Amino acid sequence: MKTLDLEDTRPEDIGDDEALFAEGLGLDSIDAFELGIALKKTYKLRLEESETSGFAHHFRTPATLAAFVSSRRPAVS
Repeated sequence: MKTLDLEDTRPEDIGDDEALFAEGLGLDSIDAFELGIALKKTYKLRLEESETSGFAHHFRTPATLAAFVSSRRPAVS
């Protein structure tokens, strides 16, 4: 996924428990929005607007984000 413009950062350089925001990768609120849209499109996630304020803790690290996506993906039949 080429949603975020992380210059000189390869996916394999990002640790599972590295912070995505602030002191970690330094993502901001615009990046969070773009990431959310990309996840919805790529993984067919259903993210209801009324729930989005509670999603911040899922976007802490790649590991927490992966767990969130896994829990929200529609079942494959």
